[in-house]
Amino acid sequence: MHGLAQSEASLLEALRAGDEDAFARLVDDLSPGLLRVARIYVSSDAAAEEVVQETWIGVLRGLDRFEGRATLKTWIFRILINLAKSRGVRDSRMVPFSSAFDVTEGEDAPLAPERFLAADHERWPRHWAIGPTPWPEDAVATGDAVRLIRETVDGLPPSQRGVITLRDIVGCTAEETCNALELSKTNQRVLLHRARAKVRAALEREFDAMEPTV
Repeated sequence: MHGLAQSEASLLEALRAGDEDAFARLVDDLSPGLLRVARIYVSSDAAAEEVVQETWIGVLRGLDRFEGRATLKTWIFRILINLAKSRGVRDSRMVPFSSAFDVTEGEDAPLAPERFLAADHERWPRHWAIGPTPWPEDAVATGDAVRLIRETVDGLPPSQRGVITLRDIVGCTAEETCNALELSKTNQRVLLHRARAKVRAALEREFDAMEPTV
């Protein structure tokens, strides 16, 4: 099938053969991420759970039509996102997602440009100009950093929240994220940078330190 890895092709074959254990494992693996993404578009946890349930019904009904043009995970998230958008519109509680994808350079920048090296820097283009300092030792151990990250992500604009959720929480690749959200590579990259920068800025304000980088 088009571009499917051998392991994914085997999983798809098992699903189409009615392997309940394979389907249960897939549900366990993807449902937490699906729920997080659904919550971006709908007004309550209960509505998000309903959308996830509808998604799995849609997956079962559509398996025979899945052609493997994208990864199985991408296909499932696309089903989820389409259902969640429709539910959000129906509940009249969602700002149209497409209107949030204004990624004009220079707007909405939470960190000052001088914090970074120039784009044409000989060795480290766009890297930190000043080396980051560590977080407090107990920030992660006490859960304070995790709490703040979650709160900051939840408060992001839908476009940024969708991208950072798929990339950094669900673990999708850049390509899978672009396919699931129907974004160009450039838009995906800009939105992810802005979302990560806002999370980093929130951590700096809270702990008076910059997030460590590799």
